[in-house]
Amino acid sequence: MNRWLGLKQLWLLIIALFREIIREPGVLFWGILFPILMSLGLGLAFTKKNDVTRKVAVINKVDRLSDPSANSILTGFLEKSCEKNPSGIKESWIWKYTIKDAKLGNSIFLIYDMKWDEAMTLLKRGTINVLIVGLNNSVEYHFDPMNPDAQLTFLKLSSVVGKGEVQPVQSNSEIKPLTVKGTRYIDFLVPGLMTMGIMMSSMWGISYGIIEKRSKKLLRRLVATPMRKSYFLMALITVRIIMNFIESGALFIFALLAFKMTIQGNISALILIFLAGNIAFAGLAILISSHTSNTEVGNGLINFVVMPMMILSGIFFSYQNFPEWSLPVIRKLPLTILTDGARSIFNEGAGYREVALPIIILTAIGALFFTIGLKIFKWH
Repeated sequence: MNRWLGLKQLWLLIIALFREIIREPGVLFWGILFPILMSLGLGLAFTKKNDVTRKVAVINKVDRLSDPSANSILTGFLEKSCEKNPSGIKESWIWKYTIKDAKLGNSIFLIYDMKWDEAMTLLKRGTINVLIVGLNNSVEYHFDPMNPDAQLTFLKLSSVVGKGEVQPVQSNSEIKPLTVKGTRYIDFLVPGLMTMGIMMSSMWGISYGIIEKRSKKLLRRLVATPMRKSYFLMALITVRIIMNFIESGALFIFALLAFKMTIQGNISALILIFLAGNIAFAGLAILISSHTSNTEVGNGLINFVVMPMMILSGIFFSYQNFPEWSLPVIRKLPLTILTDGARSIFNEGAGYREVALPIIILTAIGALFFTIGLKIFKWH
């Protein structure tokens, strides 16, 4: 009987908190309309003004069986104009080419030698944005024509590949626009916006909500009730998870209609990793708000958590642009784990096997933080 009453209490708490959220006009705009507008603007026009280090993949398809002396235009450029990596580290760049510009800054191209499938995977992840195929007498450039950064990379490389002792690239190259779903910038952006929405909604919706109620002494009144604090926190998390799925679903439907975006992997695995991400950030939100009663302090703590991940975790651009020494740390951030897992399902056709470890890690993070936060939680 007591168990039945406890479940009824939890259900009534969920309904009450859900009604409290949907009655706020700001939820409709900031939770649903704002991510859609952001995806529309960035999807239609994404520009980067400054020159940065760019990573390019090359695939040589020279037919040496029929002609052992055959040497492609691309091979000539790589061997005669590029600097070879002296370290010989596996999975690192093989050649480096620098276009010097005193006014606009140098453009450094790190060139990787790989197979087609591997290059396409890195293209979808945003690690590279141009794929160059070297044939016997020509060069093919594969890139997303709607990505201005990829276009700039092509223009700069095509102006130098073929100079000097090799044939001019202008008359012996072919552009192969990549319009396949999963290689476009919008395919990269939308999963990132969804995962960022989960983080922001959980951190602000749960953490700041609890801190504000505690600062206004509203939580103090709940001490006199027979309600368990675990039920109160679980109800908050449940409502926030429901809202996050509604917001993510609305964003995906918009991307589906406006940009013909599809889910190439396992949909149930996507739901599970989204649920695991909600659990992770909900647990973190409970921990941050468990003892804080000052809204200014709470605001600082939330920003301290969300801002670094929003910048570093590759939401708007690939985190591969950051220095190599920082990448192992960035990949271990909860938002990076969630975003990489979601993108692999959306764009790479991943299933349970590929995202099982991220799901376990995110769930464990959430359970650990929630347990600690529950133990130190105070009503006033």
